[in-house]
Amino acid sequence: MHTFHLPSRECTITLEDVQLQLRLPVDGYAVTGSAQSANWGAVCYELLGAIPDNINGNWIEMGWLRNIFPEPDNDSTELERIRYAQAYILEMIGGYLMPDLSRNFVHLRWLLKLVDFRAAGEFCWGFTVLATLYKEMCGATRPNKAKIGGCLSLLQSWTRFCFLFLHPRVDHLYIFSLITRWNHLASYVGIPTSFEDIRLLLDQQSEVQFQWTPYEDSAIQEVIPDEFFQNPNIWHVKVSLVNYAIVEMHRSDRVLW
Repeated sequence: MHTFHLPSRECTITLEDVQLQLRLPVDGYAVTGSAQSANWGAVCYELLGAIPDNINGNWIEMGWLRNIFPEPDNDSTELERIRYAQAYILEMIGGYLMPDLSRNFVHLRWLLKLVDFRAAGEFCWGFTVLATLYKEMCGATRPNKAKIGGCLSLLQSWTRFCFLFLHPRVDHLYIFSLITRWNHLASYVGIPTSFEDIRLLLDQQSEVQFQWTPYEDSAIQEVIPDEFFQNPNIWHVKVSLVNYAIVEMHRSDRVLW
């Protein structure tokens, strides 16, 4: 179970946080299937029009994507725009949403999901991102583990919304997606920085000091599109989160207010 144990009860990141923070769908088809190919070079050439200099097993360097696929301009063809979009999404997956420990490589299985953008939009990417983060959070508890992968920006943003003593002051209106709030100038005056101080404050947290419903603020509600409130029950489901071979349980029943 991937929860944080406060003195009063448990808390953790849920599908609600994933959807409202990252604007990712949390309803749709599971992201699974074959993660292998007999010839990744041929796959890259067919879809991207180029073959990476170095394919390390099933992985390619994201630096290669940045160098080969410049941002399109008005003279770019439709095919060039499609290939740029595929490369950009691969970078987003490997560098932000589901990075590995190196944060320099991305698995080519994701390219197979980007053959058809319309079909790619029907996948439950929120499940995939949260499953990866849960797995990494679990692995990070091992004494010999020094690094953690997954969407750490989501983890950091969630802590800032929910733990008031870690919430920096931002004199700016909320915008959607909510994670972009921290792109603005913020004041960190009074926020603890040492590990010992943070541990002490966590151990002293009472139930009322934790923001169990951080998105009920009217200023936040106003900027969230209505479509995200069409099926709020999906945020509370007790279900397996799937990302290929990764399967983690979403136990919202243990952490919801």
